[in-house]
Amino acid sequence: MEISEVQSSKAASDHYGLLNPNSVLGGVFFVLSMVFLFFIIPNYINLPPYMQHPLLSPQFLPQLAGWLVLILAFVLMVSGLFNPPKREEADELRRGVPVLRQVLMLAAGAIYAMFFEQFGAIGSGIFASVLLFLASGLRSVWIYALAVVFPVVVSLLFIHVLNVPLPTGTLWEALFQL
Repeated sequence: MEISEVQSSKAASDHYGLLNPNSVLGGVFFVLSMVFLFFIIPNYINLPPYMQHPLLSPQFLPQLAGWLVLILAFVLMVSGLFNPPKREEADELRRGVPVLRQVLMLAAGAIYAMFFEQFGAIGSGIFASVLLFLASGLRSVWIYALAVVFPVVVSLLFIHVLNVPLPTGTLWEALFQL
C-alpha cells in the first residue's frame, strides 16, 4: 500500500524536523551549562582557603545544578534529534500572542537582571512581577498585591532564614541615608 502525497505531507507537517524546539533548546542549554561550569564557576565563585570539605564549598551547589542542567540538556537535545515531537494544536494558538505581551515579558527579565544592584532584590522583584502580571492580562488589584508580597517574602526568607545576603539596592541606600 503506497502513501499518497497528501498523506506524506500531512505526516511531515505533524512532526518537527531536526531543528525542533527540543533539540534547539537542549543545544542552547547544553552550551550555556558548559559556559557556567567551566568559565563562570571557576572564575567568579571563590573558595575560602580554610575550606576542607568539598560539600561545604560555595561551588558545590552551583556545580551540582550545572551538571544536572548539562545532563538534562543533552538528553533533551538527543531525544529531539532522534524522536522529534509532534506538532500540536496549541502551537497554532501561540502564534497570535500580541507583540506588547512579548515585549513586556522580555522587559521584565531585562529589568530584573540590569537593575538588581540599583533596586535591590525586593525592588527589582516587584517591578518584574508587575510587568509579568501586566503581560498576562491580569486586572485584579489583589493579584498586584501579590506582586508586592511575593518578592518581599522570598527575599526575607533568603536573608533571614537561609542567611543569603541579597542587595538592598543602591537607590534605597541613598534614599534612607538622607
